[in-house]
Amino acid sequence: MMKNSRLQNFGLVLAGAVSASLLWHAFGVAGATSNADTYKQLNLFGDVFDRVRADYVEEPDEGKMIEAAINGMLTSLDPHSSFMNRKQFQDMSVQTRGEFGGLGIEVTMENGLVKVVAPIDDTPAKRAGVMANDLITKIDGVEIQGMTLNEAVDKMRGKIGTDIVLTIQREGKEPFEQKLTRDRIRVQSVKYSIENNDIGYIRIASFTEQTQEGLEKAMDHFRTTLGDKAKGYIIDLRNDPGGLLDMAISVSDSFLDRGEIVSTRGRHANETQRFNATRGDLANEKPVVVLINGGSASASEIVAGALQDHKRATLIGTRSFGKGSVQTIIPLGTEGALRLTTARYYTPAGRSIQAKGIDADIVIEQELPPELQGKDVSTEGEAGLRGHLSNETGGEEGGGSSAYVPEDRTKDMQLKAAIDLLNGVKVVSNVKPKDEKANPAPDTTAN
Repeated sequence: MMKNSRLQNFGLVLAGAVSASLLWHAFGVAGATSNADTYKQLNLFGDVFDRVRADYVEEPDEGKMIEAAINGMLTSLDPHSSFMNRKQFQDMSVQTRGEFGGLGIEVTMENGLVKVVAPIDDTPAKRAGVMANDLITKIDGVEIQGMTLNEAVDKMRGKIGTDIVLTIQREGKEPFEQKLTRDRIRVQSVKYSIENNDIGYIRIASFTEQTQEGLEKAMDHFRTTLGDKAKGYIIDLRNDPGGLLDMAISVSDSFLDRGEIVSTRGRHANETQRFNATRGDLANEKPVVVLINGGSASASEIVAGALQDHKRATLIGTRSFGKGSVQTIIPLGTEGALRLTTARYYTPAGRSIQAKGIDADIVIEQELPPELQGKDVSTEGEAGLRGHLSNETGGEEGGGSSAYVPEDRTKDMQLKAAIDLLNGVKVVSNVKPKDEKANPAPDTTAN
């Protein structure tokens, strides 16, 4: 059952950043403003540009000056708006297809440095031990401070088989150099396996054009192999930085029969869009558990929020990243494209996730290995990014949480809790709330 064929394909993934749910839409040229003060400031910009071009100690690259000015304007708005030149736009378009050249890390910019959101499974970065929250301070010995995120990402890409040295700053350690070899990154969006002989496990690493097809292939395998013996399904969205908005809608739709999946609301009331589920449940109403953590962002949060609000799934893990904004890609002819934050998205219950994240129904913190004990393995989330959009509903911000997932699945406490839940075993939070001795999480079993 190809539910994604019923959806309008309107997204592109954010290349090399917390990954972002992107809405593709063609915009006309904005009407000129009559505001005299605005024109005065534009004249000031022209005066400064002319003075620099005429009097700077060396002849400047005028194209780079204008590109830097545009990027400065956009990055002053929020951490996710930026200008992409033609090459960067082409690279981003390639990444949405799930195959690109590079190191395999999803990154964002924090305080002038590149911050790792999550390494992508089965890539040079993952194999080298790059971790969420690592700060990249230098690329081949060149300081990142002063670069834009796009410039830094561009430097990390290159010819397949060539080496690159990243200088990494990790909490609790002295800065160290890590040598990696660039490779063709083929992001296998969906992986799957059978757990405990009767549970279907689906790992979604990112939301690309391949995701819905991969999900349906997994569910077909479970139907053929398990039949009616399946007790339920686990959807693992941990450290999934997001991707295509239409794929998030399609995945959510795969487990819902009716109701709203997500809505997006822009600056003006007439820009509100609502996306609803169509009939058909790939899981045939079997119980579903969704795993999330501090590295689950954007499109991942759309899926988690939709299934949680409809009580279609139980969420296990820790609070998600908290990226609740939509970036529209606006092509600029042959010059590249504008990536502009144009809307916030809301769960079916009307919750804005921006800078707050999605809270798990059952909070399970992973047990850290000795080398990580006493160290911070949590993401600060969207709320920790300088210049982030506030949550317009007010209240305390605080997205982000632990992003650690052990390589050894036998030590994965969140996965174990999900399997126990689907087997009818009582599962409660292993984290005590502040000022309470008892655990408030309700005794929960799958039905």
